[in-house]
Amino acid sequence: MKKINIALTISALFILTGCGASKDYTPPADASGEQIFSSACTECHKPLSASVAMILSEKVANKDAIIKKFQGGSMRMPAFKNIQGESADRLAEYILTNSEVR
Repeated sequence: MKKINIALTISALFILTGCGASKDYTPPADASGEQIFSSACTECHKPLSASVAMILSEKVANKDAIIKKFQGGSMRMPAFKNIQGESADRLAEYILTNSEVR
């Protein structure tokens, strides 16, 4: 019983802390959207293929929603508050251009 409680506690910690990506990541000023995605996102969001980065729901398939999501995070995703301005725009454009919407 004690082993099950320890396993459940460890699992809960992983879920609550997100994927483990660095929340302090700041992209270089000239980084492309693909470079930012590769550095900040692929630890948890593995590209589905060479041309499809991820699948988006219709409600987040717009630039503003994507930026809000990666800057604000969620229960399982850390917030990347240092991805701002042009870098945020480039990342959002990359995600929109290279994702499927379902």
